[in-house]
Amino acid sequence: MSLPKKRKTESADGGGGEGSGGGEEEDGGEREPGGPEEARESEQGARDRLYYECYSDVSVHEEMIADRVRTDAYRLGILRNWASLRGKTVLDVGAGTGILSVFCAQAGARRVYAVEASDIWQQAREVVRLNGLEDRVHVLPGPVETVELPERVDAIVSEWMGYGLLHESMLASVLHARAKWLKEGGLLLPASAELFLAPINDRTLEWRLGFWGEVKQRYGVDMSCLEGFATRCLMGHSEIVVQGLTGEEVLARPQRFAQLQLDRDGLQQELQAGVGGRFSCRCYGSAPMHGFALWFQVTFPGGDGEKPLVLSTSPFHPETHWKQALLYLDEPLQVEQDTDISGEITLSPSRDNPRHLRVLLRYKVGDEEEKTKDFRMGD
Repeated sequence: MSLPKKRKTESADGGGGEGSGGGEEEDGGEREPGGPEEARESEQGARDRLYYECYSDVSVHEEMIADRVRTDAYRLGILRNWASLRGKTVLDVGAGTGILSVFCAQAGARRVYAVEASDIWQQAREVVRLNGLEDRVHVLPGPVETVELPERVDAIVSEWMGYGLLHESMLASVLHARAKWLKEGGLLLPASAELFLAPINDRTLEWRLGFWGEVKQRYGVDMSCLEGFATRCLMGHSEIVVQGLTGEEVLARPQRFAQLQLDRDGLQQELQAGVGGRFSCRCYGSAPMHGFALWFQVTFPGGDGEKPLVLSTSPFHPETHWKQALLYLDEPLQVEQDTDISGEITLSPSRDNPRHLRVLLRYKVGDEEEKTKDFRMGD
């Protein structure tokens, strides 16, 4: 799936209330089409609708719920906070099929508002009914930016993470909900996120690049001239590749380059400006370096006497549906033990579509000259 993740926001409805002019000029004639700003809002609204449609299909939800690492982490992260949730109100942002809302009710929440913008909200309502929770879990269709709740809430739960953490920009919706609906000092599940980067040797890619040199041995036809072409096709692009790696393919100590506290003031502005930081490491041994792997982890508060619970998408941990986001160099670089690798990385919304992820990477490997590569992740 290209989008095994969640939802963001629809443009706010301009409304037709007092003072809006009702869409007509004073002389009663129809207003001319709006300017560039209105056109941009309309275009983003169309993108939002297409985006929500992706989550109206069962396959995406099957993939997410079947991810045991993800779903068990949320279940335990919620249940371990039962003391903070018992008798309290919860907002589930992007509730999907409603499983997290049910977890919150099972932890003792008095009322859960399950907000879902895609048509899957109808199935969520069926799940709630099947589990006998209609009096405690209220499914509200629509984007969280436009849905009205009858009260402020004690906690917000959301599975908002996309590929590379920030693809799809759903965190913006969570922060909107936090500002509008969460009580002072309220609980956020999860409460923080961290981003990591490490140089890699991608064994699958290494096999594919070396394949053309082996054709003669297999079939008696020398096709080694295609190795350069294969390198340009497989590495010489700017797409972020989503693929699972193992810890053995990591060439140096992973570097944490950013940490996001979801209760931090100004976080929304930071996301718009770009999240990132510097990194510096030394290689473990000799290998072709193909690029960098990007991954994240999120942390749930520990609850009453419990340790915090970490959901990690690291290649050193069991694989999740997020896998890792790979940033390929234009061609392999040979590294040796203690080769220095350093640089800076920034993640930001794409200028063309704020749901899409852009990664700007500046890096230096050993004595090679410093290079910059601009990556993107789209549909």
